Amino acid sequence: MVGKGECNEMFTIQPIGVIRSCFTEKFGIPRQPGMIKSAVAELELYQEFNREEMLRGLEQFSHIWVHFLFHETVSEGWKSTIRPPWLGGKKRVGVFASRSPHRPNHIGLSAVRLNGIVRKGRRFVLELSGVDFLDQTPVLDIKPYVPYSDCLPVASSGYAHGKRPSVHLEFSAESMVFCTTYQEKTGRNLQQLVQEMIENDPRPASQKGNRQRFGMLLWDVNIRWRVEEGGFFVEFCTYVGTTVRSPNTF
Repeated sequence: MVGKGECNEMFTIQPIGVIRSCFTEKFGIPRQPGMIKSAVAELELYQEFNREEMLRGLEQFSHIWVHFLFHETVSEGWKSTIRPPWLGGKKRVGVFASRSPHRPNHIGLSAVRLNGIVRKGRRFVLELSGVDFLDQTPVLDIKPYVPYSDCLPVASSGYAHGKRPSVHLEFSAESMVFCTTYQEKTGRNLQQLVQEMIENDPRPASQKGNRQRFGMLLWDVNIRWRVEEGGFFVEFCTYVGTTVRSPNTF
């Protein structure tokens, strides 16, 4: 039943573009934007919105707000309570007291750095960094980030009380060679991205202490790393589709 002043009208939202991200799977994606400075993506505008006048003046801003759809969780539905990583995955809070993707409308909001606006072929592309987007994420809207109103120094952050301390990380000689060669071929600083991500410990709370070896996909590369006393160790990197050498490595 709809009360006085309430509206139960259904609305249709049309995506204006799509994200091309370094994160090609959900595992390892930063829990918040800005945590991994070297995490990059491109926002490609669709034809109807691929108009220069719609972007006029945006280049003057260093950061933008990106409204997007958690497209891979839509089929999973929404939850009234969730277990946030900040609380170790053990305590529940209301979904509206979290940034969980399992929301009634599955809408996300991230403030990211705008590195540039370029034209590639027939479409405008926004080059972004410090992102937390899954590849192929539909974009619903873009707004400029305005520090004088958007930055609130007196705001409290509840249970999300700050950045977690980073952990020590080492690379094998083999993985270092791969990262160097990959950067020479693609211009992508894979080593820096891997280092920032693993130092921030991307493991879900439920997997800490239960597993020693992990893997994640970045662009077209499989990263394999393990837990060691005092930190983590990157064992090796391979292109997606390459057979992993031994079942004991992951």
